[in-house]
Amino acid sequence: MDGQLVLLHGWGANKEDLKPLGDGLARGCSKTLDVVCLEAPELHPDQPGGRQWYGLFPAQWDAVPAAVERLKAQLQSLSRSGPGLERTVVFGFSQGGAMALEGGCALPIAGVISCSGYPHPNWAPPQQHPPVLLMHGSDDPVVPFQAMQSIAAQLQPDQCQTLPFKNGHTIPDETVQPILMFIERVLENA
Repeated sequence: MDGQLVLLHGWGANKEDLKPLGDGLARGCSKTLDVVCLEAPELHPDQPGGRQWYGLFPAQWDAVPAAVERLKAQLQSLSRSGPGLERTVVFGFSQGGAMALEGGCALPIAGVISCSGYPHPNWAPPQQHPPVLLMHGSDDPVVPFQAMQSIAAQLQPDQCQTLPFKNGHTIPDETVQPILMFIERVLENA
């Protein structure tokens, strides 16, 4: 196994939501990937079968530190049975993107991919962080496009790549090739 791709779903989805994307990325990648879809620990209040990393409406920002620590513990546990943290890429969408950023940037992983993510209040990335790919739709009605710009401004410029796309709150097909290129590059450098 060359690397591990850990997927974090968005608010109201569950671990099955990103599985087709992960499987497709594994098939298209020149590296051999173990794909792991994590499920948020809390039930979503309104979406049957949906999950959340922490409550959003109303926002339960005080629950974020515990949620991030839980995620970091899961990633460290996965690394013991898989290829290791240094060969792990964490991909998150929306709320999962926010979790990927905060949890992933705090660990010595290969890379972080955040699609339509946002920074948690008071988030300050460590001075040294893994490479990050930020993707966001310019017409996103859920998480403002400016969230990507805000995140990028806080990261080391040589460790952050931005990929704006003309679409909404989604992961469009046009992002698959840049995602694959990012994964292959960070695993090559791991």
